[in-house]
Parts: sequence; C-alpha cells; structure tokens
Amino acid sequence: MTVLPLDPVLAKPAPLICFSHLRWDFVLQRPQHLMSRFAQERPVWFWEEMIPTDHHLPYLEFHAFEGTSVQAIRPRVPARLSPEDAARALSGLLDQLLAITGAHQPVLWFYTPQMWPIARHLRPAAVVYDCMDELSNFRFAPPDLQRNEAALLAAADVVFTGGYSLYEAKRHQHNNIHPFPSAVEAMHFAAAREARPDPTDQVGIPHPRLGYYGVIDERLDLDLIRDMAAARPDWHIVMVGPVAKLAPSDLPHAANIHWLGQKNYADLPAYLAGWDVALMPFAINDATRFISPTKTPEYLAGGRQVVSTPVRDVIRHYGDVQAVRIAGDTPGFLAACEAALATKPGPWLDEVDRMLADTSWDCTFAHMKGLLDGAHLVPLPSGARG
Repeated sequence: MTVLPLDPVLAKPAPLICFSHLRWDFVLQRPQHLMSRFAQERPVWFWEEMIPTDHHLPYLEFHAFEGTSVQAIRPRVPARLSPEDAARALSGLLDQLLAITGAHQPVLWFYTPQMWPIARHLRPAAVVYDCMDELSNFRFAPPDLQRNEAALLAAADVVFTGGYSLYEAKRHQHNNIHPFPSAVEAMHFAAAREARPDPTDQVGIPHPRLGYYGVIDERLDLDLIRDMAAARPDWHIVMVGPVAKLAPSDLPHAANIHWLGQKNYADLPAYLAGWDVALMPFAINDATRFISPTKTPEYLAGGRQVVSTPVRDVIRHYGDVQAVRIAGDTPGFLAACEAALATKPGPWLDEVDRMLADTSWDCTFAHMKGLLDGAHLVPLPSGARG
C-alpha cells in the first residue's frame, strides 16, 4: 500500500511548489489541469519566471485566480542584478515563501530545469520532473538548459514525460520514468458537437472553415498555411491563439486567413463548434520532434475531423483512427482536408468516444499521484540532492 507524502510536522499531504516557465494565466494546458487537481488536497504554489523590477530589493507577488485555489507566485528581481546575484535572490525569495507559508519539506514539481538551481538547497519530500516538452529544441533555448536538466534528473524521485517519443528519448536517463501523453476534459469539448451561437469575431467568416487553436510559434508550418489559403481561396482558415516568438511579419496574411488571437479555455468549444475541419499544421522540425499535441483528443471530443502533419506521436496514437488524417506535404494535406470536409458524422464518433474514455485528466492525475505517493520520500540531508 502506498502512503501519501505527508508534511512531517502537520501530518497531512505535503504542500507542492510547481516551478513553471509558463505563466498560470497564459493558456490552460497540462500544468493547470494537474495543479488544479493537486490543489484540492493540499496547498499548491505555482512559481513562475521572474519579472525584472526597478525596485531596489527583490520581492514576491502573490496572484489568486478565480476557480482555483492555486496561488501563482511571481518573483520580482531588480533588473540591475547579475545572473548570479539574481539566482541568489530567487533562492532567498523561495526561502521566504516557505517561511511565510509555514511549509515543511514540500514536494517540488518542475516543468523547467532552469529553476532547479534556485531550489536545490531545499529538503523536499520529493522531487518531480514533469518533462512536458524537449525545451532544448525550442527557439531561444538557454545554453545551460541541458546541464540543468541533467542535474534535475539526477535529483528527481520520479520523472514524467509529455508523450511516448519523449519517453523513449529519456528513458535511459532515469530509473523511475513514465510516459503521460496528452489527456482531455471530454465533456468540456463535447459541447462543440451541439449547435452553438458563433463567437462574435467568427460569425462573419464564411464556410467551409478549417480551424486551429493553440500557441502560434515556430512549431507551426506557416508556409503550409499560406499555401493552403492560396490553393483554396474558398476555404477560410481560422487561427485562434497567442503568437509567441514570432514577428507579425512572419505570419501569412490573406483574405481567407483569420487571426483571432488568444481566447479563454471556456470559449474554445464555441469556436470549435463553428469549424468544418480541425487542423494541426505542425512543422516537422526539432521543436515538434517529441510533441504530443493536447488538441488532438480535444478536437476529437468536439466531434471534428482532424487533419495533421506527420507528428510522430500523432501517428503512433491516432494513425488508425478514422477521424484523423495525416499528410506530409501540401497536396496531400489539401486532399486530406477535402476528404474530411466530405465526411459526415457517423460511426467514427463511437470509435472516438471509446478511445477517449480512458484519456481524461482525472485518470492522468490519479496515476501520477499514485507514482508520486510511491516515490522515494525520505528527505536527504541539505544539499545532498544537488
């Protein structure tokens, strides 16, 4: 029988500090799904990247958000400090957080190895590395990221990966590593199967509509989007999501490409309901080599046919699904979209529902929690994990 990690002083589930390169209120994805569930049983603090300040001293900002008891922590560090002094300041702020909250030996949960150096001096109940992406392959990756990841892997009690390809790449680097591909809140997206009022900024866009939602960055094949729009001027391509690490001039513009910007998670089913086909036009490059897109099961839960480029984990998990078509070049992608547009709802929806029944975030959380509970939880002497 496993035992929930307990705070040694208060004899209740140990508090959890989640270190993330993504801000809590950026887009709702894996960290938010999991941490909101952990917060139902224990205190959770979501430690974000530091923000430079003109103030002469470092300090902490505490941010509460409606609908969750997770507290976002935004450290503010004087812009004048050197990287070394900034790291020391962040370690001190982390100590302040523990002193203020009275946390004893918290669970440390990392989405970025870059934050391990500021926490390595602590005596945690457990260290978790949830490797959601291969960050070293992303644009503008810090040069010391791989070194910090090696140190975090050496210290971690349990490691999770965001998909099977990433698991295969890292499985020999840790003896307690487990793959967790993207999950879905199926009932939330199933609302897209029913007729819904179009959002205001989508209502005037003609059909057929082929849509994408998600972060718009170097992982997208912008040339494919441009070529699609040029080849099928009667199709309207709807792009929903924030733009990151790209200049406005990088985006293709045409009368039938519609950039609608970032939307709330709660509103995504309404956009999805108005699309005829859902797109995953990912570039096949280093940044997408190990991704397991969350939008695949979300699109399917919404009852939409999906057309994707040949992302490895999409082929692995969805290559045999009737509702998913995969094509590696522009002519093939166009043909796949045409076939998807011609497909009506039918038995493929039953296949989708059977497949998604075991891919909920609740199931993923329960499995991860069980592995955390069974991890090595005897605190080491201060500094021994580093």
